[in-house]
Amino acid sequence: QVHLVESGGGSVQAGGSLRLSCAASGLTYSNYSMAWFRQAPGKEREGVAFINSYGRIAYADSVKGRFTISKDNAKKTLYLQMNSLLPEDTAMYYCAADPTVVRWDRRNEYLSWGQGTQVTVDP
Repeated sequence: QVHLVESGGGSVQAGGSLRLSCAASGLTYSNYSMAWFRQAPGKEREGVAFINSYGRIAYADSVKGRFTISKDNAKKTLYLQMNSLLPEDTAMYYCAADPTVVRWDRRNEYLSWGQGTQVTVDP
């Protein structure tokens, strides 16, 4: 059974940085596509960043140039480096995994999800 655990969230001032981590177990990590999603109160869960088993990377337009996704296959850990944070980045951030992903930013493409980590950016 796939198990994903996010960490690294917290509160930060606008312009600050945070690094999220997602530790995975129960899967052949190198074969999986991984993604970060976020959900703000009253809003739909949206894709933030994606990396597949071949190293293809994609970002939502709203975070391009500010966020960087990476992974360490040996540690089975996914990362999201978030710089120049804005108040509108405030949300619960979720890690997602699936062996086959066609549309990376669609939540129903992913079978496995973490419990989330809260990111709050103060003005």
